[in-house]
Amino acid sequence: MAHYRSLGQVPPKRHTQFRQPDGSLYREELMGEEGFSSDSSLLYHRGVPSAMSDARVWDLPDLSTTPNHPLRPLHLKLHDLFPGETWRGQDAVTGRRLVLGNADLRISYSVSDATSPFYRNAIGDECVYVQAGSARVETVFGALDVREGDFVILPRTTVHRWVPTDVEGAGPLRTYAIEANSHVAPPKRYLSRYGQLLEHSPYCERDLHGPVEPLLAEGRDVEVLTKHRGRGGSGVVGSVVVQTTHPFDVVGWDGCLYPYTFNVSDFEPITGRVHQPPPVHQVFEGWNFVICAFVPRKVDYHPLAVPVPYYHSNVDSDEVMFYVGGDYEARKGSGIGIGSVSLHPGGHSHGPQPKATEAALGKDFFDELAVMVDTFKPLELGEAALACDDGEYAWSWSRNT
Repeated sequence: MAHYRSLGQVPPKRHTQFRQPDGSLYREELMGEEGFSSDSSLLYHRGVPSAMSDARVWDLPDLSTTPNHPLRPLHLKLHDLFPGETWRGQDAVTGRRLVLGNADLRISYSVSDATSPFYRNAIGDECVYVQAGSARVETVFGALDVREGDFVILPRTTVHRWVPTDVEGAGPLRTYAIEANSHVAPPKRYLSRYGQLLEHSPYCERDLHGPVEPLLAEGRDVEVLTKHRGRGGSGVVGSVVVQTTHPFDVVGWDGCLYPYTFNVSDFEPITGRVHQPPPVHQVFEGWNFVICAFVPRKVDYHPLAVPVPYYHSNVDSDEVMFYVGGDYEARKGSGIGIGSVSLHPGGHSHGPQPKATEAALGKDFFDELAVMVDTFKPLELGEAALACDDGEYAWSWSRNT
């Protein structure tokens, strides 16, 4: 995100001597994307950020996938994955269960109440949607206080950990993690040629919230779980890297690369006299996928408008919809509810359930909240999808027709 920020102590000139109170040099680290030809930040460490004392294998959870074959739409009931209080003692990193994935991204779900290990994803950016609960996400750049409805954007290799807060009062932390094999950013059509969000964008820089101060943690021999590329069946392997000094020993940083949050309640919906196509709901994009948010909004106001979507066949995409709030008009009668995921694969047309079209006529407001991911390569099913498929959704359009 090309939006400059400066936090903590930084020298007046980059790449110059910057000394600690004892006279030793702070260690300057350049964290940059695309071979340092895109966004970057400079971080100033008390210790040596590359110093490590050990490394060993991190045995990742099951990341294998199964083709959606024979091809069919699916309804996945994510809340069935953690029945009762089986989420007790789980964390938002190691407790993730893989729902869907392909060569460009992985979508996982977790329910947790425990602090996660220190973690970095060296494969791509992460966009984590907070379905419920709250947490403090501690990062090498500082901390983010996250809440229900937040998209949390974590750039590739950002060391961080999730610390749930107020679990007893608000219930467990529920997170929907989109792990990219690329970077995640606002749609290019909403950016000026210099990177500013334009007036027709459904959100602006004021809606993005980054860290406000360095953490300045101390400690030695800190274990950091690292996800990286390898020869595993999924192409993803893990290592536990033991850093000699604490990764959060940063006294200051500046630049355009850092983690931030965007709350879905700050998304300003784009509406029209007749039904608007899915791209108006887009929030972020990555390589070969987009992320959209369907929020409560005034709907079509032509006197003969049909508010629910027309039947459509997005021939290039698989569509994944995660239902997180309200009452989704087009899916009434399908069994889908809060915590459901629908998968509409490329190769099938899809649209409103039987009778939903007539039932929606005359409505001028939809109270619904959903996060959608469209991918341009077919999605396969992770172990979590196989465990929570309702087995009936594909036939729901045939009922009462």
